[in-house]
Amino acid sequence: MAAVQDGPKELDAEKETKPEILSDGTSNLLGNTASGTLSSSPLTAAPAGGATKMEDQQTLIAVLQFLKRNKLSESVEILRREAGLGEHQEDSQATDGSGGGKGDGDGGDANSLLSRVSITSAAAPQSMPVKKDQPDVSVVLSAYSQQGDPSLYQVYYSGLKNFIESVLDCHRAELSQLFYPLFVHMYLELVYNNHETKAKAFFDKFSGDQECYYQDDLRILCSLTKKEHLKGNEVLLDFRTSRFVLRISRDSYQLLKRHLQERHNNQIWNIIQEHLYIDIFDGMPRSKSQIDSMSGSLAGEARREVNKAKVFYGLLKEPEIEVPLDDEDDEAENEEGKPKKKKTKKDSLGSKSKKQDPNAPQQNRIPLPELKDSDKLDKIMYMKESTKRIRLGPENLPSICFYTFLNAFQGLTAVDFTDDSSLLAGGFADSTVRVWSVTPKKLRKVKSTAELNVIDKESDDVLERIMDEKTASESKILHGHSGPVYGVSFSPDRNYLLSSSEDGTVRLWSLQTFTCLVGYKGHNYPVWDTQFSPFGYYFVSGGHDRVARLWAMDHYQPLRIFAGHLADVTCTRFHPNSNYVATGSTDRTVRLWDVLNGNCVRILTGHKGPIHSLAFSPNGKFLASGSTDGRVLLWDIGHGLMIGELKGHTDTIYALKFSRDGEILASGSMDNTVRLWDSMKAFDEVETDDFTATTGHIHLPDNSQELLLGMYHSKSTPVTHLHFTRRNLLLAAGTYNSQ
Repeated sequence: MAAVQDGPKELDAEKETKPEILSDGTSNLLGNTASGTLSSSPLTAAPAGGATKMEDQQTLIAVLQFLKRNKLSESVEILRREAGLGEHQEDSQATDGSGGGKGDGDGGDANSLLSRVSITSAAAPQSMPVKKDQPDVSVVLSAYSQQGDPSLYQVYYSGLKNFIESVLDCHRAELSQLFYPLFVHMYLELVYNNHETKAKAFFDKFSGDQECYYQDDLRILCSLTKKEHLKGNEVLLDFRTSRFVLRISRDSYQLLKRHLQERHNNQIWNIIQEHLYIDIFDGMPRSKSQIDSMSGSLAGEARREVNKAKVFYGLLKEPEIEVPLDDEDDEAENEEGKPKKKKTKKDSLGSKSKKQDPNAPQQNRIPLPELKDSDKLDKIMYMKESTKRIRLGPENLPSICFYTFLNAFQGLTAVDFTDDSSLLAGGFADSTVRVWSVTPKKLRKVKSTAELNVIDKESDDVLERIMDEKTASESKILHGHSGPVYGVSFSPDRNYLLSSSEDGTVRLWSLQTFTCLVGYKGHNYPVWDTQFSPFGYYFVSGGHDRVARLWAMDHYQPLRIFAGHLADVTCTRFHPNSNYVATGSTDRTVRLWDVLNGNCVRILTGHKGPIHSLAFSPNGKFLASGSTDGRVLLWDIGHGLMIGELKGHTDTIYALKFSRDGEILASGSMDNTVRLWDSMKAFDEVETDDFTATTGHIHLPDNSQELLLGMYHSKSTPVTHLHFTRRNLLLAAGTYNSQ
């Protein structure tokens, strides 16, 4: 791994061999000293001679004075030791008024240093015209102050653009990645230093050259015309302070470095050094299509080392639960000819639970709730249902049942089904949550305390007796939020419901009493999504404050805060083994977080718009993500690489779901369609050898049409949510749009 930080030192080192450019050597010394590390090589740029040596010594003393004023005592000691200056020597010469001869103490030393550097550079026969503030010095004095004549910014950018367009095709695609971050930073620098007219001219001339997937960002950028505007824009503030990551081959990087060195283009180089991180790899340069498939996020691509952490993506060992034999016998009597097939399936489920997945985390890596008797009964029901599950594939597509919300004037914003598909919940813009029963069984509340006291608690049907038949209805309305409800999620045991809202809270509702039990307050802004862990107890939320939070039902404070996204966290999903959480964001990245320690273990880039849907495959190995760019991207979690791209939707994808066996991926979009994709074929076609490529990227075949198994249109209903039942029937939900 090589990074751009090494670049400037090499560049300056090579410049030092040219005797006529004294200022670069001096600037290099100042830059190294200010960061607390001093180059061990002495200055070689100055020609021999008593006067020059004296001037160099005065320069060193001015630097020492500057460091002292900024209380960098450790750097002072290192510099003094390297230069062989004694303390008395420094004190005696500091009063001589170096360079300017004014003798105005500490304040004059730094100024005289700047003026002396400028004078010396101007006298150099082959150096470029030097402005008042030499770029390398100003980088040290202020990270984002003016770095040269604003009128020359167009010249610098045009010069780099012409150079990149003239290089070989194999290098051009990689070096073209520099255009967007350099354009943004140069524009922001002009705005920051109150050169409004120059900034507008610069924007108008070069904004049309940027990639189409940056157009939304450019629309925001063009509205920032004054320094005051920058302070209120958090996204642009992040762009300025975080380093934009570019992945470039070593050959392309050497070409760029040589060009900037020959042209002495310090303005461009300083922006690269200060605001960009170049991840250099050995090997062939990447093609335009490979670069485009990974580009588009707010902070560039992910650094390769970020995605090298070990991820335990395997499933946890299932608890051993015995299915009652009498039920099996009944099935065998009722359906002759099928028992053998069913028994085999049941055996396979049992054997699957007994084997320990080598990629699975330790069973006790994170504390999980113990199974209650009701949970065990539900597991038995699940295993029975799975024996009747339809095996899906290209020749056997699922039936789709669409739940359309008619006359939903309250504004449907979120939907969720229970795992057993018996209940449906909707979040609405009028701040209500509504729960429906989608089976003949009606929703009932628990009886009052007085009525419960007279019930025989030892009776076999006590669970039925505690329910109040007088409250039975097909739906219930839950009031409590003070803003639109953007996320809802059922607990695995169907006893609880989570809802997240614009009011900044996540509420936990009881489905026994249909009342709010807890309001979790941690987010300061709207909470866009929330989801229960597959094992219950834990849940995750993400919101406008750009962080995701991990909660436990019995803690009113979050257990973990997952911070790292540069914009809103719009969707959250638990991994099937509950050890990881995936988050999608409007910064156009997907991140995978380790629940155990809160670390980010994967950063996945490639989407060209905000991400609104995520889905893990049932085996935990793959992740699908959908975005406003109308594409579904498939990711291998173990290697942290994109392995597929499904194109076809023409609008935002709000719903993704894998079938129970993982053979089919369903996607639902605002374009009023549900599409079914052959996920097994997409995963099987990936060559594992490609994962070892030095570029950290594989070539994606454009085979979306081959993988598309079916497309189903609704009349005028955008698809908000998708859910596969335990028997692989596909349920979809959305609100009818009459316009």
